[in-house]
Amino acid sequence: MNRLMTFILLLGCFRLSAQVENKHIAEGNEAYKLQQFGKAAESYRLALKESPGNTTALFNLGNALYKNKQFDEAIKTFESLQEQTTDKLLQSKAVYNKGVTLTQQKKLEESIDAYKQVLRINPEDSLGRDNLQRALNEKKQQDQQQQQEQNRQDQQNENNNRPPPKNKLNKQQVEQLLKALEEQEKKLQEKVNKKPPVPGQPDKDW
Repeated sequence: MNRLMTFILLLGCFRLSAQVENKHIAEGNEAYKLQQFGKAAESYRLALKESPGNTTALFNLGNALYKNKQFDEAIKTFESLQEQTTDKLLQSKAVYNKGVTLTQQKKLEESIDAYKQVLRINPEDSLGRDNLQRALNEKKQQDQQQQQEQNRQDQQNENNNRPPPKNKLNKQQVEQLLKALEEQEKKLQEKVNKKPPVPGQPDKDW
């Protein structure tokens, strides 16, 4: 899913000429092969400064930005390339790479839209078709996980709002409680029935 289509050297060969921007593209390609992606991006920007319409430099810049984890800038670059070129194959590659970048950011709905757009441009794009299926499966799994988490939170909230259960007494405890109440009642009754002695008289008659 995270594999990025890279056609840097191939596209560069298509545009080799004596123009200055191709020197920068070649330098960028060399830096890219050495995994010096920041340096490669700067070379491609220099090529674009010399020739703003150079689609090779623009495509390669998007790839270098992706490899350098500058995902938002990479997406903007691929979108710019898609708008500038009339080459359907290059358009599909740019949109595909945009989809891969969105997938890397876990923006699955947007990546699904990108892969669908790839297939609208080029119905024979097998990589676009495969990544679309993977993104759909991952989105389904993501939705299921979110639903499970929501259910867990709902259950937790329900438990927190539920009044604490009353302690239930077993049969023996009930009998002991009743017996204690009977004893208390008996003592209270005896106290009530007991009459105090009359003042000035002895407790007993002789």
